[in-house]
Amino acid sequence: MASAELDYTIEIPDQPCWSQKNSPSPGGKEAETRQPVVILLGWGGCKDKNLAKYSAIYHKRGCIVIRYTAPWHMVFFSESLGIPSLRVLAQKLLELLFDYEIEKEPLLFHVFSNGGVMLYRYVLELLQTRRFCRLRVVGTIFDSAPGDSNLVGALRALAAILERRAAMLRLLLLVAFALVVVLFHVLLAPITALFHTHFYDRLQDAGSRWPELYLYSRADEVVLARDIERMVEARLARRVLARSVDFVSSAHVSHLRDYPTYYTSLCVDFMRNCVRC
Repeated sequence: MASAELDYTIEIPDQPCWSQKNSPSPGGKEAETRQPVVILLGWGGCKDKNLAKYSAIYHKRGCIVIRYTAPWHMVFFSESLGIPSLRVLAQKLLELLFDYEIEKEPLLFHVFSNGGVMLYRYVLELLQTRRFCRLRVVGTIFDSAPGDSNLVGALRALAAILERRAAMLRLLLLVAFALVVVLFHVLLAPITALFHTHFYDRLQDAGSRWPELYLYSRADEVVLARDIERMVEARLARRVLARSVDFVSSAHVSHLRDYPTYYTSLCVDFMRNCVRC
């Protein structure tokens, strides 16, 4: 079972989403409300207690919620080296749906920063395989993502993760990461492209057609607003129902903290619209 090998959290409401009922219809019959199973993919270095605040948005409304954050060393180093180790984690994550027998329920992804996007890109690829092609995704929310090759922003994010490490170790890891990025994605970019497609390019060309909501801020110093706006334009060009909301002043993955009511309403309205589609 994938659940034995993945450090995840699942919240199941007392009344599961597929068993909830609306008030009786005019004909006297109750109509079934199928809330989606929500999968939260955390940012690099994210703690489960951080994701729990977002999880509450959906759990309070009767959704089953799965929370997972990929290990930071895979996010920053494996992907930068072109090693698709996150694909294995993405497969285990999707296997959870079968373990809990919820694979027939609609799915909503809520993806945070590039750390979540790097994992999500493999989810998209796996959804094209025989094992997972019957899973029904109804929508995806992107929070502070995706960003395209912002080395300074990535170093800021990694520095925040390593904040409590020894100063010398922190410096060595930051230098190592910068060298890997420059070597594989600048100097050797044409060679790297032969065996590994950057996650940003993969998302731009993704064949998925469900609605997408991009929540970002021009004040974000980790993922640049222009990268997200360019992604939205690319998705619209592929006839995907993509919408974006600029929070203007909030920092990276801080939109819920700064605008809790507005952020929550955006997520809930998007979820409900996706389920009705």
